[in-house]
Amino acid sequence: MTPAPGRPRWNHNIHYHSVVLSAIPESARSALDVGTGNGLLAVDLRRRLPDVTAIDCDTRVLDAAAAEAGVAHPDINWIADDVMSHRFDQTFDVVASVATLHHLPDLEAALLRYAELANPGGVVVIIGLAKATRPREIAMSLWGVVQHRWYSWRRGLWEHDAPTVWPPPHSYRDVRSAAGSILPGASFRQLPMFRYAIVWRKTI
Repeated sequence: MTPAPGRPRWNHNIHYHSVVLSAIPESARSALDVGTGNGLLAVDLRRRLPDVTAIDCDTRVLDAAAAEAGVAHPDINWIADDVMSHRFDQTFDVVASVATLHHLPDLEAALLRYAELANPGGVVVIIGLAKATRPREIAMSLWGVVQHRWYSWRRGLWEHDAPTVWPPPHSYRDVRSAAGSILPGASFRQLPMFRYAIVWRKTI
């Protein structure tokens, strides 16, 4: 099912943009959208912040995102490159990553890279996918199936055309453990619809 014309797009990733937006510090001016894909989070961030950079290694999808956003937000900085190796000319008050972390080959190195790209006083917000391996996680995933069907019926499911990786290579336990060691003090919570959220504020 797809959204009716004029109806807001909805899918699992868009559903959790609000988690990213609610974590933006009051003093924030800049944001990096890692693995921007179709660019919808970059646009949401630009509505809140004056300086937004969006990076993705898929040139085709990035070009389409830039073209779609260009009329309303021509000042978003679109970069076709790998976040792990690109030489940015700045760091950011918000480093946001939605459904991207599991695409990167080294979980710990990616978390460290996100931390490096954040300004002191800034925030790293990750919405990711992971495998359920414990009973509580499996129960949450089953509840996510129910939510998925309900929201898809009510809102229509918009299918993005960015590359996907399934199943995710890490378990919730893997991600929680890595975040605890790389991002000390980070909050971690499993979300319905097969996602988790990490929020970490960089103090130094």
